[in-house]
Amino acid sequence: MPSPAHLCSGRMDVELRHLRAFLAVARHLSFSRAASELRMTQPSLSRSVQRLEAALGTRLVHRTSRNVTLTPAGQYAQERLGRQLPALDSTLNGIRDSGTIRLGFAWLLPDPWTQRAVVRFENATRGTVEPVRHDDPAAAVDLGEVDVAVIRGAPPGGNATAVPFLRERRVAAVSTSSPLAARDRLGWDEFRNWPLVVNTVSGSTTPADWADGQAPDDVVPCGNFDEWLELVAAGRGVGVVPDSAVRRSPHSWIRFLPIDDAPPIPVRIVYSPGSRHPLLRAFVEAAMAERPCRAPGTG
Repeated sequence: MPSPAHLCSGRMDVELRHLRAFLAVARHLSFSRAASELRMTQPSLSRSVQRLEAALGTRLVHRTSRNVTLTPAGQYAQERLGRQLPALDSTLNGIRDSGTIRLGFAWLLPDPWTQRAVVRFENATRGTVEPVRHDDPAAAVDLGEVDVAVIRGAPPGGNATAVPFLRERRVAAVSTSSPLAARDRLGWDEFRNWPLVVNTVSGSTTPADWADGQAPDDVVPCGNFDEWLELVAAGRGVGVVPDSAVRRSPHSWIRFLPIDDAPPIPVRIVYSPGSRHPLLRAFVEAAMAERPCRAPGTG
């Protein structure tokens, strides 16, 4: 039997799709189920397996009208290719994606920092940045779903590296139908007097941000930013968001007001210290280079 090392050499007309077709058949011992998995017709699947067998010069699959079995050569091929092909796919995917940084975020990436950092990075590396929205971007880093993330609030747990790079001012959001809309500003210690609308999934302000005895007792929970906007607009309570929301999420039924003595929202870059992405360091350097000399919210 030919050596597995020769399967994809120039001496054999074997394509990766032929190998995937054979492994699907070997897994299911059924051409119909394998064809369904690969989303191809059974005749096409049969031709792929036959071409692989022709290239190898040996039969891999024994097929009758009732069942499908593997020959000894097929069993050997399944054992070896079952380990080697996933590793090859991983390598090919890594090569394909090495020029792309997946940037995770929950909502409203900080501006203008994001735009400046992306331009600096892409000009320096010819790589690209792909924004990926995720309810928990720090968890997405741990799972390998994104390469780096921007988070607001407390640093995440786990092994991820979290680097603070700016702070955002907090602003209040009130319904235009509320008497508070006539105010010029609100005090941080006043919020205990009103229901607080809280995005419990990806929000940046919760009752834990107030000192003991000053936090709002009445919380109106919601699951995303759009729900948060509509609950505030409907007068169900007041909200607190980064000042970037004022510029980027105006609402005709919401007025945004400055807050006296509100602590700023810390913003961090999060990434895995074990990441081998060839462009991760370049992105972090570009991001840190574009942080403001004096972060918003510092005075």
